[in-house]
Amino acid sequence: MKDNERTSFIIAHRLSTTRDAALILVMNQGKIIEQGSHEELLSKGGFYKELQDSQFSKEERAQVSV
Repeated sequence: MKDNERTSFIIAHRLSTTRDAALILVMNQGKIIEQGSHEELLSKGGFYKELQDSQFSKEERAQVSV
């Protein structure tokens, strides 16, 4: 089965686990508050970006973005 023919759900606290996902749903207190790709969520500057910034140093963020 090709990857584009299936749906997978990943529940993760480490954002590096989800960065290649086609769609990321960001939850806070049981509610979906943001959705998009890794790049889209970072560009929005919302809760996902805050989590990203809290988990990675500037050097690590540069490597993850590549």
